[in-house]
Amino acid sequence: MSFAARFSPLKSAASTKAAHANSLFIFVVVNVINCCKNTLFGRIRCTVSIILSIFAPVKYIFWIIECLVNLLKNKEMNSRKETVSVLFMMFSILFCVCLIAANVLETKQIAVGPISLTGGLIVFPISYIINDCVCEVWGYRKARLLIWTGFAMNFFFVMLGAVCDWIPGASYWQNDAGFHAIFGLAPRIAAASFVAFLFGSFANAYVMSRMKIHDGGRRFSARAILSTVAGESIDSAIFFPLALGGVVPADELPQLMLWQVILKTAYEVVALPVTIRIVAALKAHEGEDAYDEGISYNIFRLKLND
Repeated sequence: MSFAARFSPLKSAASTKAAHANSLFIFVVVNVINCCKNTLFGRIRCTVSIILSIFAPVKYIFWIIECLVNLLKNKEMNSRKETVSVLFMMFSILFCVCLIAANVLETKQIAVGPISLTGGLIVFPISYIINDCVCEVWGYRKARLLIWTGFAMNFFFVMLGAVCDWIPGASYWQNDAGFHAIFGLAPRIAAASFVAFLFGSFANAYVMSRMKIHDGGRRFSARAILSTVAGESIDSAIFFPLALGGVVPADELPQLMLWQVILKTAYEVVALPVTIRIVAALKAHEGEDAYDEGISYNIFRLKLND
């Protein structure tokens, strides 16, 4: 055997090692460049890749890269769960407007035939319809965020009105009584309104969420109506005794509460065909149809990915 033939395997092995060394060198250089361009997290990721690439066999380098890429994808998916869509944001704005408008309209008593009601009946049930749509499409966690957002905005509006009402009017201002009638809510009525809203809204969202799981997504109309009955019943049972107890005769309160529940539920029934179409359009546009399996129903937990 010739001298060249004896040493050809060694030359082949040496060339293979050289090729691997060149590939490794290029990989390290590329990662160093990326380290200079990336954020702090990206620099740490690139540094780890360089260290592993130096000490690990070359055949594992691509496996390590794949693991890092999957880690970043999972992180990105988790961050998406913490975001909200434009449509959800628009529904949240409408929800807050309805709550604030209901506060102002509540100051007028209206007559529907022989029945006396507050003007807030015109707009307040819309907030329950929005609550139903959000809970049906995006789930209880988004509904919980919606309710707390509405509560905060409503509270902010009432506080601004109270402060402005407290400041003395100008000498030429002649409408103090009218302004006070709208914005000068008694603390008792304001507190009763806020507490009733929270309990009623969360009851509505909870019933909606649990019935959807129980029915496997079927019978939307039934859960929309029954959740409204539950929410409005709790709202009325809390608000009227706290706000009007001792002011309205005790034998009149149950009748007043019952009429509120009946009329607001009738509002939901009349609007139901429109609600069904809105929900279907939202699901198609958003690609969402949430089922609240294994979530926390704690009303104080505001994370969207619990």
